[in-house]
Amino acid sequence: CHHCKSRSASAPTDTSKIHYEKFWLYRHCSSVQQRDRQAQKAGRLFSGLLAMNVVFLGSAFISSMIFNQVDITLADVWILLSILKVLCLFWIVYYLLGTSRQPHAVLCRDSHAGAIWIRGSVLLFGMCSILLNVFQIGYSTILIHCKSRVEIVFPSIGILFICTQAYFLWHHSKDCIQVQHNFTRCGLMLTIATNLLLWLLAVTNDTLHVEIESQLREVEQRFAGKAPSSHPHWCNETALCTCPNTTICKVFQKGYILLYPFNTEYCLVCCSVLYVMWKNVGRRISHHHVLHTKPKFKFQGVVFGPLLGTAAVIVGACVFVVYQIQATSLAPSRQVFVIYYSYYIVLLPLMSVGAVIGTIVHALEKKELDTLKNPTRSLDVVLLMGAALGQIGMSYFSIVALVANDPRDLLNSLILSYSILLIFQNITQNVFVIDGLHRRRATPPGKEEDTKEQNREAYSQRRVSVLELGQEIRKASRSYIITYSHLSWKRRALREISFFLVLCNIILWVMPAFGGHPVFENGMERSFYGYSTWFVIVNFGLPLGVFYRMHSVGGLLEVYVTA
Repeated sequence: CHHCKSRSASAPTDTSKIHYEKFWLYRHCSSVQQRDRQAQKAGRLFSGLLAMNVVFLGSAFISSMIFNQVDITLADVWILLSILKVLCLFWIVYYLLGTSRQPHAVLCRDSHAGAIWIRGSVLLFGMCSILLNVFQIGYSTILIHCKSRVEIVFPSIGILFICTQAYFLWHHSKDCIQVQHNFTRCGLMLTIATNLLLWLLAVTNDTLHVEIESQLREVEQRFAGKAPSSHPHWCNETALCTCPNTTICKVFQKGYILLYPFNTEYCLVCCSVLYVMWKNVGRRISHHHVLHTKPKFKFQGVVFGPLLGTAAVIVGACVFVVYQIQATSLAPSRQVFVIYYSYYIVLLPLMSVGAVIGTIVHALEKKELDTLKNPTRSLDVVLLMGAALGQIGMSYFSIVALVANDPRDLLNSLILSYSILLIFQNITQNVFVIDGLHRRRATPPGKEEDTKEQNREAYSQRRVSVLELGQEIRKASRSYIITYSHLSWKRRALREISFFLVLCNIILWVMPAFGGHPVFENGMERSFYGYSTWFVIVNFGLPLGVFYRMHSVGGLLEVYVTA
């Protein structure tokens, strides 16, 4: 396999390349393999303790800033995080230029880790996070007379950190490093802890949001000819540091608010990729664990799933456009919220029914479970379960607020129905995806290899010309129909359901990721819990919800290919 240098059990030359782990506590172990296993456990333990202490230290700083803003300020937290970012940058550069270039450093690469969709997410969210930092730098530069220099230095270091980390994860996410095990584990855990603290700060720090929204509210009220209403105490504090009435300043403000969720997404995705790398340090993959034929996505055997999914995407895009136009106005009408929640109330039951049917089909299949050890799949299951807690938690908070108010109101009843359906849909989809991830592939590897070899020979002999184009199209159409008719009804049902759920999760990812936040903009929960409390709840649940939809797409594509 080109991903891995095969190692035979009877080949002493390959065994000599293995760098067995050592640890001073287990230097007297008689067996080299036993010493290696114990050293691996100790290395994971100590690197985990390092991350735990860094996270607790940073959490203490952030909590102190929230509850005691006099002694511990936001600038103090930024200085701590800047130091951690610089340390991570030094380690990443050392890994790129030193560790990974040592002889026999990477004997094997994990084919399951670092899927193209998750590395693409790192790049997408990374670019959005860079833009966010650029907007923050621009906003602070305009108000330099009343802003601290730290508010410019911190995002500048953040841009360098994001670029370096994205490059590192794109090129080395599949590495199973075999040298400098403990130093690499500690570096990875330090980077994970730094990303977790950046995520925690983004969830809890609403200072700039409050400042920008209070200024925008004053401008809108002045434009509407209304007298400014009595603002909370935080509005009076920010009155002395007001953005001038210029277009560039408004662009920085609006851009910062729009791109804010992408930064939290970036931190979560990076943590997941870094954790898989940490698990793969010192891992040796034998030849029978490596996929000799990597399954490819083929658009065959599906008809109704793409049609229904495409309809859901088109309707969702129209609803999203209407919502964005109305929600950005001075007083968004209740009608736009009714349309938005009505779309979800129609779509979520369809997705739930599809997931339940898919789970039943899985139960009827006689396919064996894949019991091979796979850190990536184990992490996928944990992430699906953990990320679903964001939307489920927000839904329960909304249910409590709605029941305590007036659930008989039209909008409130729609939000209540939406919250209940969202919980049920998350649970049913998780069961379907997790069950599908543990199924063996339907096509035997030998048969797939033979088919690929035949296709290669056929394509090498074929000469495509303008006259043959019509014949090729007819052959492709006939092949599609034959493939669809030859699939068993169980496999066909799984493919249809998986494809439909993929498209539905894509539109449910796009809508909140690009500014559709009715849970914050309808004002009902915000008035019940208070601005700061609901801000924390939304910024905790919303990025997890977006991450869940994105991760579900990857899991559902895996189920589709497996079927």
